Amino acid sequence: MKTFQLSENLLNRISDLIEEKKDTQLIKLVKDIHFADMAEIINELNQDQGTYLIKLFDSQKTSDILTELDEDVREKILKELSVKEIADEIEELDSDDAADILGELSDERKREVISEISDNNLVDDLKELLSYDEDSAGGLMAKELVKANENWSVTKCLKEIKKQGENVTRVHSIYVIDDKEKLIGRLSLKDLIASPNKKLIKDIYIPQVDSVDVNEDGEEVAKIMSKYDLEAIPVVNKRKQLVGRITIDDIVDLIKYEAEEDYLLAAGVQGDVEADDSIYELTKARLPWLFLGLIGGLGSVFILEGFEEVMSHPSYKTLFFFTPLIAAMAGNVGVQSSAIIVQGLANDIVKGSLINRLLKELGLSLINGIILGVFTIIFGLIIDLPLNLSITISLSMLCVIVVAALIGTSIPIILDKRGIDPAIATGPFITTSNDIFGIFLFFYIAKIILGF
Repeated sequence: MKTFQLSENLLNRISDLIEEKKDTQLIKLVKDIHFADMAEIINELNQDQGTYLIKLFDSQKTSDILTELDEDVREKILKELSVKEIADEIEELDSDDAADILGELSDERKREVISEISDNNLVDDLKELLSYDEDSAGGLMAKELVKANENWSVTKCLKEIKKQGENVTRVHSIYVIDDKEKLIGRLSLKDLIASPNKKLIKDIYIPQVDSVDVNEDGEEVAKIMSKYDLEAIPVVNKRKQLVGRITIDDIVDLIKYEAEEDYLLAAGVQGDVEADDSIYELTKARLPWLFLGLIGGLGSVFILEGFEEVMSHPSYKTLFFFTPLIAAMAGNVGVQSSAIIVQGLANDIVKGSLINRLLKELGLSLINGIILGVFTIIFGLIIDLPLNLSITISLSMLCVIVVAALIGTSIPIILDKRGIDPAIATGPFITTSNDIFGIFLFFYIAKIILGF
């Protein structure tokens, strides 16, 4: 399959046809374009053009396009659609996608849209899905699935799952329940087809089945599905009754969202913001971390003031020229260490005690510090720096690297244990704290060695 490439010529052609209201030519031009690619096109059009174009399609394609649009674009287009139009699109979607779109509407408009939906079963499903936290298994799951009662015969099972399959886009598994709707296993399609017609499902089903609780955190669900290579996983309530299933496409969307959020946190941006958000929103997201950097910088100034006698000493004032080097090494080492730990926590591979992890990081930082320290001494000899200053800078760098590595390793683990997103540790928080510790250690060690 060839990847769709949106060209400037195509975009201009679509814009021109919209402005000229040449619907027949417009439909002919875009009719064979995949709905995900149509969403990419609409994302690039202005609001009026996007709304005009999306209204040309039938409810099936429109609903698919809506699920692929950028959230801010979808929000604007939904405001231009009538309550009846939104209800028509929602009835074409799987329940999880329908609930996601409904969740973006105001409470009043949400009620109006639900009142326009004719399928009472879908209404009940949507109300249930909207009652769960959006980041929980319940908020991620879809109600559409294929299930079989353990007391059914093979003949009845085949008939029933054929009927159920009409409402399911893709059948990953056939789940087996008892008379109380409790999930008790799964059914192999091969075993079902190969078994005698009068055989009961209870005699051929597989009792082992992975499942998650409806209140399980979405990130934990992602870890389970990744670990066991699952394309779908059933969701149960506290009574172990089957209430839905989560498919891999929903988990991919969640992982993508979490990765984007962690990237922004690591860069010192909080909140769900994008490049085209308002100046106010972008300022609100960035300013708190810039204040943290400002406080850190002011802290460094006070530390340097405490060692101002070095500036007046003709033999040691060269130390100040190495301050940026020490600060940079502290920040870089801290971010490296924290980034590795954050990645490990996200993939659930950081095991064992904090002490063991710190000891490992201590050994690694000592090796790195010694190698870089020796290189610094050699550099000092090349530029005719006094040997005692070269040794002081190198030893200070070694200590700074060790401390920065320990801080970068321990803080994400501590934050994670306290239920705080550890990604927050990889950005300005670690950099600023290590800059302060680095500069202080540099001059304090220099003062001890050189005696100024």
